[in-house]
Amino acid sequence: MRIVHTESSLGWGGQEIRILSESQGLIRRGHDVKLLCPPEARIYAEAPAWQVPAVALPIAKKRTRGISALLGWLKANRCDVLSTHSSTDSWLSALCLLDMGRTIPMVRTRHISAPVPTNAPTRWLYTRATARIVTTGERLKKDLVERNGFNPLRIDSVPTGIDAQRFRPGDRTAARDRLGLPREKTLVGIVATLRSWKGHRYLIEAMAGLAQDVSLVIVGDGPMREQLEALVEKLHLRERVVFAGNQADVLPWLQALDIFVLPSYANEGVPQALMQAMLAGLPCVTTTAGSIAELAEDGRTALVVPAQEVPPLREAIQKLSADPELRRRLGSAARKHCESGFSYPAMLDQMERIYREVSGRLR
Repeated sequence: MRIVHTESSLGWGGQEIRILSESQGLIRRGHDVKLLCPPEARIYAEAPAWQVPAVALPIAKKRTRGISALLGWLKANRCDVLSTHSSTDSWLSALCLLDMGRTIPMVRTRHISAPVPTNAPTRWLYTRATARIVTTGERLKKDLVERNGFNPLRIDSVPTGIDAQRFRPGDRTAARDRLGLPREKTLVGIVATLRSWKGHRYLIEAMAGLAQDVSLVIVGDGPMREQLEALVEKLHLRERVVFAGNQADVLPWLQALDIFVLPSYANEGVPQALMQAMLAGLPCVTTTAGSIAELAEDGRTALVVPAQEVPPLREAIQKLSADPELRRRLGSAARKHCESGFSYPAMLDQMERIYREVSGRLR
């Protein structure tokens, strides 16, 4: 199949990584996959490393220039299915396809749990303009059905799959030595873009009441960095918090940790970082934001706490810090759960099936 992805976002996070991961996998299966995105987007710079062909188009904003450029490209290039990912590129794509007489089916993927507007234009976008909706979790699908009244038969939940052969437990001491992290500390960590809804603020505040031998490693970067660094200074935690920034390979950072925390309170599907941490055998503390519940069952595969509340978060970290057997049990159960239900080949199988069904290319 000839599959074309569009992405208007300039940022970098799980959504963009999902697009590249899926594209790379389907290219390896013999499909012709291309990505259309703004030249200034981070995904455009990252695509070559994933061996995904990317074409720069001015589609970062809802402007006639973007419609014209996208329409020209679609008319000049053969395409079996158009897969869109953010609001802007979905609208631009829908308008282009309307102009073309809808000769190409459009698949709209929802990566986050933010509510979809219920107005008439948005309903047109998700129903008449879209051949199929994909969500990255069952909770997101449920919201579209119950809140927006969309037909559940036109919506597929396809969580992002992670390679369990790559993300696995490793030598903690060796990882710490490699990264320059202290051997003797209990290391709590988070891997996430520094955005407000990821809950870094609550994790840092929870650190203030933990023992001095507990340190925090923050992997990722983003718009909240200055505020978070200021909060660390205010709470006198500079000696116990490491801002590692963006990392091309997060695996050694995960393997260096004792505990993983993701205190998100909004906009989650099934988070890739949480899945990666679980596959690395880490005991995790998290919330029920978005579709996290598909990964985290309290007391079995993780400790689940209320979002935006510091005391329960601190207590859960303390509980894991003091109980090595609980850490081992939760980490082992989490890995088994992710191995069985969130595999990379399964994600590719499902997306390949959806693209074949909407395009009519059944072979």
